[in-house]
Amino acid sequence: MKSQVVERFCEHEGCQWGEAFSQTSHEIVSKKIPGVMPCESHMCEILNGHSPGNVPLRDHSIHKPYEYPGYREKPQICKGRGETFCSPQCLDKHERTHIGEKPYECMQCDKAFRYLSSLQNHKRIHTRNKHHECQQCGKTFRRHRNVQVHERSHTGEKPYVCKLCEKAFTVYSSLRTHERTHTGEKPYLCKECGKSFIVSKYLQIHMRSHTGEKPFVCKLCGKAFNESSYLQIHTRSHTGEKPFLCKLCGKAFSQSSYVQKHIRSHNGEQPFLCKLCGKAFTQSSYLQKHKRMHTGEKPYVCQQCGKAFTLSSYLKIHTRIHTGEKPYVCEQCGKAFTQSSYLQTHKRSHTGEKPYVCQQCGKAFTLSSYLLRHEVVHTGEKPYVCKECGKAFTRSSYLQKHKRTHTGEKPYVCKQCGKSFTLSSSLQRHEVVHTGEKPMCVSNVENLQLLQQHSEDSH
Repeated sequence: MKSQVVERFCEHEGCQWGEAFSQTSHEIVSKKIPGVMPCESHMCEILNGHSPGNVPLRDHSIHKPYEYPGYREKPQICKGRGETFCSPQCLDKHERTHIGEKPYECMQCDKAFRYLSSLQNHKRIHTRNKHHECQQCGKTFRRHRNVQVHERSHTGEKPYVCKLCEKAFTVYSSLRTHERTHTGEKPYLCKECGKSFIVSKYLQIHMRSHTGEKPFVCKLCGKAFNESSYLQIHTRSHTGEKPFLCKLCGKAFSQSSYVQKHIRSHNGEQPFLCKLCGKAFTQSSYLQKHKRMHTGEKPYVCQQCGKAFTLSSYLKIHTRIHTGEKPYVCEQCGKAFTQSSYLQTHKRSHTGEKPYVCQQCGKAFTLSSYLLRHEVVHTGEKPYVCKECGKAFTRSSYLQKHKRTHTGEKPYVCKQCGKSFTLSSSLQRHEVVHTGEKPMCVSNVENLQLLQQHSEDSH
């Protein structure tokens, strides 16, 4: 009968349960072998129910190693999850799965590994000792089992199915990781802040938030990132690449998540609901911004004047008041603006466009706010009410002016004589006394009714 060599259970030097031994296939099947808790990342083939050569084990001892005759050490217990191990070396090896430590580094490519055996397997990549070839695409592998796993990418086979949600996977390790989403298990713990993760990769990325490490650098602009995926997305800002297409309208996006959000504009889905008022949103970020209306939270504060805002974009626009920056310039007349919306509105003065039309009378306006003010003519609505006397107004600006009759406030002061006025138009009329000139608005408006309307709108 063919003799086979069984690899040692544990790869650490000095572990008495780690010796290799030679047996026939029959002996492997029939002889009881002391059970050892396998290290999580490198499961012993025998303990997984497969001997070398894929000979099934029909009789596998359930004894712990410290229960086996001749084993004198006390059991080594993992404080994180309670598993027992045959030696301190084995326990140390296992605990690396919790902290994400990778002490074994490849000298040729700097890739790091948790276990010496994993490093040794990796080194074969550099020796190019690959004998097993995929018949579909010609890709070669070191082991026949790796070819079998790879071939599933061609066949679409997913033999590992989650019992709770029936989601299927091509690799068993992917299923194990997925199952943690149901159990809530997060075995990889950050020693710095105590945050835990489902996958060791997430812990490694998280650790960079403590170290400040950003190993992925853009070759075009030098900007650095802590994840390779962020660099890949950023690179598209230089290349203009938009590989993700909406199947409904053909619009292209640089990120797949943008497509998912965009699709909601077609199907009307609004999954993010405000618990306070019931308003729904297509994106969670929109809901978070909306919630500040209820809480009054204004987390973005101007460093120059202390004014606070609900959105970072509002603060950015406000800062231009202090810096004088006006990045949006009209190509026709050169006039500059602090906001793009102001530029778009200004352009209508050149084109004559009036996109906001009254449904009652057909009158058109350049701004939506002008249309809203106009519609009051038809409805007679006066939503702005003075709390002092109950007088109602069609516009908030009219109410603000009216309030000054109660408070006596006169914010418009003549620089020549110090006399103050409740309205800016009153100040302008007064200034004629000093200059002897007609106010600009009077000289340009011949019709008295137009002048009155102009004064109401502008002053």
